[in-house]
Amino acid sequence: MSRFLSSVSKRGQLQNTVALALVMLAAFTAALAQEPDEVIKTETSLVQLNVGVVDHQGHAVTTLTRNDFAVYEDGVRRPIEQFEPTETPFSLVLLLDMSGSTINFRQQIQQAAIRFLDALSLDDRVAVVQFNGKGVKSLLDFSTDRKRIAYAITIATGAGDTPFYQALKYSLHQLARERQRRKAIVVLTDGIDTEAQKGDRALVSKATESEVSTVIKPETNSQLNSVLGDADRLGVTVFPLALPSGDPKQLPLPDPLITAMYSAARTRLQLLADRTGGRLNEIHRLDSLARLYAEVAADLRSLYSIAYQPPNQTAHDGKWRTIRIEVTRQDLIARTKPGYFKR
Repeated sequence: MSRFLSSVSKRGQLQNTVALALVMLAAFTAALAQEPDEVIKTETSLVQLNVGVVDHQGHAVTTLTRNDFAVYEDGVRRPIEQFEPTETPFSLVLLLDMSGSTINFRQQIQQAAIRFLDALSLDDRVAVVQFNGKGVKSLLDFSTDRKRIAYAITIATGAGDTPFYQALKYSLHQLARERQRRKAIVVLTDGIDTEAQKGDRALVSKATESEVSTVIKPETNSQLNSVLGDADRLGVTVFPLALPSGDPKQLPLPDPLITAMYSAARTRLQLLADRTGGRLNEIHRLDSLARLYAEVAADLRSLYSIAYQPPNQTAHDGKWRTIRIEVTRQDLIARTKPGYFKR
């Protein structure tokens, strides 16, 4: 009898332990659900810049040194803490839109992306990420093996919705693991993010006919601004390749509501490029895709990386800080992101 009671007691203790574990797990899960979106944190307060320099004919200049540059924040010159010449390797995410809108020209996309690899440095580390109606998926982590990268591009597939900004956030988190390396995202997309479009549609559907073209404020989109904030902190340059399927000027039915939504999406692509120091390349013909990829590779190979200490490191007031880059040679023009919000 005592042995039976002992067995019952042990079984009861086990049940209590399991119940307690389940309660703790439920509480932990609930706590996770209440947490805000993860914010990318960096180990340095330096402002990271990727800077392109051209002469007045538009030819890239790649032989400058640290002493050839001057950096100003809000009009005040700042000392350059770090400098990387143009030949320093990049960590690059090749981000591929595999949503339903790209199904009819997958072969052109993949062939052009593979040719893009030939224009990169052998030491550039490339990751391949796709996004479609099933979400965002890494096809290959960062690698210098061109055969593995090319294979990852060929297996990209999918259909359905377009989680564009989710894919950008994912890519930025991947790049955060690359530490002090120079960083960039090259993204091929029409820019029509499904969630952002839902918000835009709600706005235009309530607008009067005279308000339709102006009711959407592309720069206020929370997803876009979250991506821009992370890109600022990591010093990531974004190069969007804009597919013609998202061009508001090529819509088969120029309905004012649809045109307004597509125009907002294209404006956000432009903001992504401008605010990160990249360049928006609009694809008007699919047979020019390979050439545009080559131009992006040339842009990457001609970028200097500069980091400076902001004047007030403790002020996180959310205000805009203006950045200006000058080159000592008067015949040269420097291009980088125009500034950042101090958050």
